[in-house]
Amino acid sequence: MVPILTLLVALALSVLITRVAAVALAFTGLARQTARFQARSAFTGVGFTTSESERVVNHPVRRKILMLLMLVGNAGIVTVVAATILTFIDESKSGSPLLHVVMLVAGIAVLWTAATSKWLDRRIENTVRRLLTRYTRLDVRDYAGLMHLGGEYQISELTVDEESWLADHTLAELALRKEGVVVLGVEAAGGEYLGVPRGSTRIQPGDTLLAYGRSGSFERLSERKRDAKGSADRVQSIAEQQTELAEQKRKEETTGHTKSAARSRSE
Repeated sequence: MVPILTLLVALALSVLITRVAAVALAFTGLARQTARFQARSAFTGVGFTTSESERVVNHPVRRKILMLLMLVGNAGIVTVVAATILTFIDESKSGSPLLHVVMLVAGIAVLWTAATSKWLDRRIENTVRRLLTRYTRLDVRDYAGLMHLGGEYQISELTVDEESWLADHTLAELALRKEGVVVLGVEAAGGEYLGVPRGSTRIQPGDTLLAYGRSGSFERLSERKRDAKGSADRVQSIAEQQTELAEQKRKEETTGHTKSAARSRSE
């Protein structure tokens, strides 16, 4: 029983640590999916040979995060291996090995469900973001790449895959400005960079968009696929952006009226 609990706790901590590291990497300007991939690669020690890895290791803050992940990952893997061996040894001594196997499978299934839950993922990410903002001073000014801007707005990357809603469309067709996203540049899969792209620029699988907007918009775009669900998400995103613009306009008008009244009283 104890080895099984030790194994499950080690796996749960591994998932939590990679989530925290992924959020910390995202603080430095990495796209959400890129941050997760690099965090998991460093934690498991499988290595990373993509061009994204160069941008990670060349950034001092990101490099520190990955180094810590590698150290913790080595200890975690040793713990998992040791706990697994002890589990099988314990099974051989017990009269009910099937019960242990069922418990282990059930525990892993629960962890997998939690690890893939979008609802839980958002809760963990929001909590980690608040804690990192309050208790750390991450230097997110990556002058060679990306940086966070004020409030919830930021400059980030969107990598386009084969199934992405963004693929095989021009920027004019995508009309991302309707969702509050402005494309600043496009890096082609071959490495060629196009600054200030025009509406006729066609986005291909493998391209990386450098864009400005709210962090939530980037998350939605990175997960949006070319299907009915993706189309519905597009409509909802545009509606939310219109609501946001209306609220901004209301605030601007209120602020303008307040300033006008103050000037009138002073005169």
